[in-house]
This record gives sequence, C-alpha cells and structure tokens, in this order.
Amino acid sequence: MNLLTFAQAYPEIFNLDSGCCSSHILAKDFSAYYVGAWRLFHDTGNIYSSGTLTDGGPNIYPMPETFKYLPSFLLLVSPFLTLGYQSALVVFDCLQLLMLPVMAFLMYRLARGKGAVVTVLAEAVVLIQPSPLPHWGLSAPYFWQWAEGQPKVLETFLFLLCFYAGSKARPYISGGVYGMTFFDPRFTLVSFPLFLVYNKLEMRRALSSFVVLVVITNFAFLIPGVATGFVAMLLDSGITTPPYYYSFIPLLTIICLTILNAKEVASLPRKNTEMKSQSSPQGKSNPWFQS
Repeated sequence: MNLLTFAQAYPEIFNLDSGCCSSHILAKDFSAYYVGAWRLFHDTGNIYSSGTLTDGGPNIYPMPETFKYLPSFLLLVSPFLTLGYQSALVVFDCLQLLMLPVMAFLMYRLARGKGAVVTVLAEAVVLIQPSPLPHWGLSAPYFWQWAEGQPKVLETFLFLLCFYAGSKARPYISGGVYGMTFFDPRFTLVSFPLFLVYNKLEMRRALSSFVVLVVITNFAFLIPGVATGFVAMLLDSGITTPPYYYSFIPLLTIICLTILNAKEVASLPRKNTEMKSQSSPQGKSNPWFQS
C-alpha cells in the first residue's frame, strides 16, 4: 500500500513547484541536506546559511532550502554526495522505502503480546498512515515524505531499532541509535519516556552511549560560525517551522508505542521517586538498628 503512494509521489520528485504548503516555487527539502553535507566538508562555517553561496557548492534552482537539523545528520547524508543531486534524492527515497519491511518486523516485535488487532492497527499507523486525500496517494504524510526527500522514515526506523535493542537488553546499541535520532531533537525528546521504558534495566549504559554519540557526531559545533549559525537559524525560522504532513510519521509512531506502553510510562515518575529515596541517606537502612 505504501508502494502505491510512492509510485504516485515519484513524479513529484522531479517537479519544481510550491510543494504542499507554500505559494512560492521551492526546491525540495532534500536540497538542504545535500548542500549542507557539501558545506560540512568544504565550507563548514556556512552550514546554516540560507540560499546559494559563491563557494563552489551545488547550484540548485531556485535556491536550496535552509538546513535546520543538527550537524550529525549531515554525516548520514554525506555518502550521497557521490551522486548528482537528483539521483541522490531518488536513491535516498528508495533506501528508505526498503526500510519499511524491517520497520514492520520491529513494530511487530514491539507490539507482540498486545493482541492481533492491536498489532495490525499499530502496523497501519507506522507503515501506511492512510488519509482522506486521494490526490496524494493513500497517505498524505508518506506522499510528501517521498516527494520532498524527507528523512522521516529513516528517523522512525531509528526509533524502532532503538526501542527494540533496548527490549533485548542491548543498552549500548539502543543508546547509540537513540543518539542518531537527535539530529531532530523534537522527536527525540518526545520519545524519551519510551527510551526509559525499554532500557529500564540498563539505563546508565544506554544514557552514556547516547550522550557520547551525540557529542562525537556534532563535533562541527566546535568550528567557528557553526554554533552561531545554528542559533541564528533557530531564531529566524527554526522555532516557527510548523509540523508538516510528514512529521506525523515519527510522531504517530511514538504516540502509538506510548499508548501500548501506557502503564510502564505512567509508572516512570513513581519508580524515579523510589530510586531517589533508596539512594538518599534517609532511605538507607541503619546497620545499628539491624544489629
């Protein structure tokens, strides 16, 4: 069913238009990642600069979109620089399309034990997200995910892989994969309760792996111009960027898993309080009274 949406969205990849939500002619969102990846290696201080620069970088008409993620995402996109822009966009979409069967398996394992009906509904939320807009395929979120070359399927795949690794007591893998999702901190923060739930037995190891990977992959912030450019981008357009259709792909997945784990998520504050009381001097038993 998602393949039908992909087939309907495929021609839009090559169209130069206003996209889903604008009145101006715009380049595809993938242009921001492609140009940003080039600048990471050739003009690092201008990663967050908007428009076309005279620095020898890719020239995308009418101008590349502004890069709004953390620098760590550019490391994931950099291999696509070996291809031309249009080819890189198509391959980026196709690779994410191939992630869907793996996402189906991961979601099945995470929802297993909740009942067949619940599992099927969860799979539909993650993989299809049907919407009553037939001119955009079977799913508006997925249509514009493919049309714009967005990374929301990749991000959702990373969340599912993180939670699955946590459920299998692989805290270092879970934390490292969770750190990879931090290129878009909004969804990482929203999913943090789930990260705690799935890594409840190995929380310190998972958190340490997460922090180490975030720090290492965002080394570009140490280069002059990057941190200030990031802050300027946030104040100019980053904070006011609304949630577009494709944002619902990771968001609804996180909401779905949160509902499936509602009891565990609700018990997190109580468990945290118990752990604090046990680690405090008042919570420790007195050996004199024991004797």
